[in-house]
Amino acid sequence: MSEYQYYEFCAVDRPLNARQIADLRAISTRARITATSFTNTYEWGDLKADPRIMVECYFDAHLYLTNWGSHRFMVKLPAALLPRETVAPYAAGNSASVHGGDGSTVVDWYSDRENGTDEEEGWNDGSGQCAALIGIRGELAAGDLRPLYLGWLAALPGLTRPDTVPEPPVPAGLDHLTGPQQALAGFLRVDPALLDAARTRTAMPPVRDEQGLARWIAALPPADKDHILYRLAREGTTGEGASLLRRYHRSQPAPAPAPPRTAAGLLQTADGLRPANSGGVE
Repeated sequence: MSEYQYYEFCAVDRPLNARQIADLRAISTRARITATSFTNTYEWGDLKADPRIMVECYFDAHLYLTNWGSHRFMVKLPAALLPRETVAPYAAGNSASVHGGDGSTVVDWYSDRENGTDEEEGWNDGSGQCAALIGIRGELAAGDLRPLYLGWLAALPGLTRPDTVPEPPVPAGLDHLTGPQQALAGFLRVDPALLDAARTRTAMPPVRDEQGLARWIAALPPADKDHILYRLAREGTTGEGASLLRRYHRSQPAPAPAPPRTAAGLLQTADGLRPANSGGVE
């Protein structure tokens, strides 16, 4: 079987300039490079650069896929929108990590299948996969932490001491995952039984209360409204709407705290639920 590696990088917030494109062309003469993307496949050899550094310096998202079962997905956001201390509780084992510099936070998820191949899973081609997952970035920017929790669940089967790993805060809405979240769960091979175990303690999904949102915006101090409108007019930033929604969600009453669980407890609960899920990880 020949080797197959797929690399895709996406620039979301701002396009690459001519100097940056030239820098990337020096990394690969074969890659397809546009003002918003870098895509290449390898059957022999490998990318002559560190994907993490490429994301930190040039891009907002990265997807990596191989035909021997390795999956990797990264998203970068301004630290003001996604503080690293918010992500840290959801980084477990070798499957999820958080890093970044220069005012940014990079969430890095990794999944590796030791038995079987991506052809058997239907992941034999990376084309279009980044587009299915890129919505995760906007959800995190708006304060939706379900993608972080899914990444934590994906890491649990590989933990050596799950009894020592506390469960991070459980976000609302695990029963109603968005399209990008469903794609992320599949890409990271989240065990359906583990997800069912987690759902035994999750609130209803955050429902957009349009009237409540309108009242909340009307009650904002005039100085806040002026600042938001100024940034929209001057920068056209796509993050301003996400920032506003994040403030709104944080203003809502928090659910009552539940007794703590550990990774080991979730794995045990998943074992009890697994017969209803027709086996292990899909």
